[in-house]
Amino acid sequence: MERDGNDRATASRYAVPALEKGLDVLELLSDRSESMSQTDIARGLGRNVSEVFRTLSALEGRGYIRRTPSGQYRLTLRLFEMSRTHSPYEELLRVALPVMRDLSAEVRETCHLTTLRDGAIVVLAQNESPKPVRLSVEVGSSHSPLATTSGRILLAAMEDGSRRDFLRDYTAFATWQEAERSAFLARVAEIAGRGYEIARDERHQGGLDIGVLVGTATSTMKAALIVATLRSGSGPDAEGIRTALARAANRINRLLGVVRPLSTLSEGQE
Repeated sequence: MERDGNDRATASRYAVPALEKGLDVLELLSDRSESMSQTDIARGLGRNVSEVFRTLSALEGRGYIRRTPSGQYRLTLRLFEMSRTHSPYEELLRVALPVMRDLSAEVRETCHLTTLRDGAIVVLAQNESPKPVRLSVEVGSSHSPLATTSGRILLAAMEDGSRRDFLRDYTAFATWQEAERSAFLARVAEIAGRGYEIARDERHQGGLDIGVLVGTATSTMKAALIVATLRSGSGPDAEGIRTALARAANRINRLLGVVRPLSTLSEGQE
């Protein structure tokens, strides 16, 4: 007990109040999936609003947090980038790339892996089709979560509240007509129910995008595995690609130690 008292005394002696305030804010925001107002943050930390304001300004200036259009605060990916050498996406790519090579060889189509980062769909990796004419997407490029197969799949994997906050804070969803918003949310709900998405002619005439979720609705790491190709009179076999994608995603999940709910498994999966 005496040693515990000494430890507390030592910690108090070397405490840095301003640093502790900043860490308190970061830890509070990391525990919340939704954005928080300055008043909510002050209340959550048991501090007054003016005291929190200076800390928020400093963290925002250094890029650790950002303000949403509604004036609330949320974490950026700066901490994620600082810890990227130990990022879960490093392990995801290590596991997924060989599986993606096998998938492209099996279906003879280009496949790519995406995730949501700071409000946008980001392409993490790609394996190109062995065919001489093929579609390709640039690794590292960013795309709209509202206008992509990947975006709908990853939105479908969110809880309702998190999805609502994401759409409000990161997208132009609120500017759409009510009918458009309702149709989009209905489509996302259908994806959540069936576990995959198929989109035709979305980005260009004759295009075909088929995708499945990697990870689960409850896992911290989520990604979308997508095959992007062109339709012709002789194919491709969309159902065959969907089944191969489901097997590949399930294989990645097993290698990552992720167990998928039975309701999301498709016929033909291992």
